[in-house]
Amino acid sequence: MTNTPYDPAREGAQMVFDGRMSYGDYLRLDAILGAQAQLSDAHDEMLFIIQHQTSELWMRLAIHELTSARDAIAGGDFAHAFKTLSRVARIFEQLNGAWDVLRTMTPADYTKFRNALGQSSGFQSWQYRLIEFMVGNRNQAMIRPHAHRPEIKALLEAELARPSLYDVALGALHKAGLTLPDEVLNRDTTQQWQSNDAVQAVWAKVYRDPEGHWAFYDLAEKLVDFEDYFRRWRFNHVTTVERVIGFKRGTGGTGGVSYLRRMLEVELFPELWHVRTDL
Repeated sequence: MTNTPYDPAREGAQMVFDGRMSYGDYLRLDAILGAQAQLSDAHDEMLFIIQHQTSELWMRLAIHELTSARDAIAGGDFAHAFKTLSRVARIFEQLNGAWDVLRTMTPADYTKFRNALGQSSGFQSWQYRLIEFMVGNRNQAMIRPHAHRPEIKALLEAELARPSLYDVALGALHKAGLTLPDEVLNRDTTQQWQSNDAVQAVWAKVYRDPEGHWAFYDLAEKLVDFEDYFRRWRFNHVTTVERVIGFKRGTGGTGGVSYLRRMLEVELFPELWHVRTDL
C-alpha cells in the first residue's frame, strides 16, 4: 500500500480538454442537469422531477428500439428484431425499478408540491402514447391532449397510419405461409386491435410445432416477454399512485387509480395470452 496520490495521467489518461470532446460535452450534461427546475421549495419535488425525466429518457430509447424491431420484422431480419425486443423488455424492467424509488415519497411529501403541477399529468406523456400506438393499443381519443402541439399531434397521427408492431408480426406470419384472413391483413390500422379467432388459431399452430416454426415461436415469446414487463409497469404505476394519493383525482383530471386500473385490463397481444389455454 502507498499513500502517494494516484495520477491517472501517468497511465495515459487524458486530463486536458480545452477545445476537445469531454464526457460532459458528448452527453450534453449541462442541458440535462440544468433541466430540474423546481416550482416549490419541497424537498421531494426533485425526486418527482428526476423520476419522470429519467422515465422519459428510457421511453426515448424504447421508441428507438421498437422502431428498429418493427422494421426488422418487416424485412425478415428476425435475429435483429429479437435482440431489440429483448432490449425493450429490459428497458421496461428499468422503468419498473424507478417506481421503487418514487414510492419512498410519502403522501405528506407529495402534498407539499402537488399544486405546483397544475394540470400536468403522466397520462399526457406523448412518448408513452407513441409506444402504445406502436405496439397496437390505439385509442385516437388520446391524441386530444396534444392538440396544442401540432408537431406532436402530427407525429401520433402518422404512427396511427402505420401498421403496428403486432400488425407487422402478423403480416410476417402470413408471408411465411401461415395464412390469415383479409380482415386481419387489410384492417384499418388507425383502430384499436380486436382479438381475432383466426389469429389465435395461427399462433396455436406455431406453439404446437415450435421446431417447425422456430422464428415465429421465438417472436411470440419475445412479444409476451415485452408485454409482461409492460403490464408490471402499469401495475406498479397503479400501486404507487394509490400509495401516495389514495383515490384522489389525478392532476390531469382523470380518476387517478380508477383510470389506471382500467388500463390494466388492456391486452396488447391478446391471442398470444389466450392461446395458452388451448394448448
